[in-house]
Amino acid sequence: MRYLRFVRPKTIENFGAPEGFFCAAYELRRMDVLENYTSDQLGNLLTWFRTNLAIPDKCNRSRSKGSWDKGTAGISWFKGDASDAIQRSYELITLLRENGYAIDTIRTERVG
Repeated sequence: MRYLRFVRPKTIENFGAPEGFFCAAYELRRMDVLENYTSDQLGNLLTWFRTNLAIPDKCNRSRSKGSWDKGTAGISWFKGDASDAIQRSYELITLLRENGYAIDTIRTERVG
């Protein structure tokens, strides 16, 4: 199965991996520079993702004592067959690129 991850060149602090495109989207929203239509479009896309994608409680598979409290970071990927989420992702990528963000796609057969 193929997996996709949409990233920008900025690196996650203390992690070494590129930030995902949601970081760019929320950054753009906080900047409050968008015209109303674009701001509404961004808000609608982010609402769709919050409603339709599960956010993991934990990004650490370890069951060792204290592993829950370690504040581990995780990287999320889209499965290649998640067509609705991927279509919305490309809509968000287009919006981000139109507002100066460089977004790249990473593809892989294995994650982790």
